[in-house]
Amino acid sequence: MYKSEEEFLKNYNPDEYKKMSVTTDILVLSVSSYENNNYRKTDEKHMSVLLVKRKDFPFKDKWCFPGGFLLYDENLDEAPIRILKDETNLDDIYLEQLYTYGDTKRDPRMRVLSTSYMALIDKSRLSKKLKENAAWFDIKILEEDNIVDIYLSNDIDNIHVKLKKVLREKTTDRYDFEILENKDLAFDHAKVLLSGIERLKNKVNYTDIVFNMMPEYFTLGELQTVYEVILNKKLLDPAFRRIIGPKVVKTDKIKKGEGHRPSVLFKYKK
Repeated sequence: MYKSEEEFLKNYNPDEYKKMSVTTDILVLSVSSYENNNYRKTDEKHMSVLLVKRKDFPFKDKWCFPGGFLLYDENLDEAPIRILKDETNLDDIYLEQLYTYGDTKRDPRMRVLSTSYMALIDKSRLSKKLKENAAWFDIKILEEDNIVDIYLSNDIDNIHVKLKKVLREKTTDRYDFEILENKDLAFDHAKVLLSGIERLKNKVNYTDIVFNMMPEYFTLGELQTVYEVILNKKLLDPAFRRIIGPKVVKTDKIKKGEGHRPSVLFKYKK
């Protein structure tokens, strides 16, 4: 037995312990607008996720989230900032830590722990061009009896994953996620995707997190639509406006040209 900290450090042999690596994966979510050919209707909106195509093995040519290994002299929260900049050319966006994933077989190369982050942005405010291997995918989710089908699509590719939600803790309504079908997403990123979307759905009910996905100025209708896209359900106009009222400030700006009467623009009340 060692008698002091100094004696322990002097005799410590790091080879006695099996090593593992640490990575960071970033789930980047936005709400996309599609122009509607009917001038009497506002543009449709869809949630979208940013993926990058892997250039190397394992999972070569598969899609995944921006991610990479934690550097030896790097703090954990510094890693996603560096990785997003290197892999996608994105910076200065909202980030929060999501979950840590440690399945022993999640990476075929070695034992790897991954701390995932969720990033939220408004795509219309991006001023930098994405790198060529990065692309946005629209998200469509169908859920029945705790079986969740997620469809990701764009002009380049189509991805489908199927997961099962398994109740872990009844008192807190917490679930684990089991991948049933997945051919196109690398690692365990299908789990990360569903976990992040579930987290976002929960947090919009008790935080102001959604405003990280909004432009500086917006109509109340646009804001309500973003909430509806995230929650995947229709909201009652009067109830929504009553709840959201204390969080926004009316401006003297007006939005015109959508076939309806001009709409007053609001901004987030910081």
